[in-house]
Amino acid sequence: QVQLEESGGGLVQSGGSLSVSCTASGRTGSDYDMGWFRQAPGKEREFVAAIRRNGDTSYYADSQQGRFTISRDTTENTVHLQIYSLKPEDTAVYYCAATRPDRNLYGMMWFRAGEYDYWGQGTQVTVSS
Repeated sequence: QVQLEESGGGLVQSGGSLSVSCTASGRTGSDYDMGWFRQAPGKEREFVAAIRRNGDTSYYADSQQGRFTISRDTTENTVHLQIYSLKPEDTAVYYCAATRPDRNLYGMMWFRAGEYDYWGQGTQVTVSS
């Protein structure tokens, strides 16, 4: 079994920046395609960004790709999401997700929460005006 743990959320002023991280335990992070989703109260879980297990390709929601950067560190067990120019509408619980090692995401699968096999507990990001 794989455990995912997010960290780095908190209160941020509008226009500021924040980095959230996801650390995988039980297996090395490089074994998984990984993604970030977010969910605000009363709303559907929304795709934010994803990255291939080897880090060669990243995916972003169209409306977010200019303000979000996903990366994997050199240890291959932690994924980071940098968020710039934060807006109040970015307020949400941010969830890290990963696939099983034997699965590869392709096409629209990257954007669907149901395609991911492991989920963290989430970290709250709150952006104040």
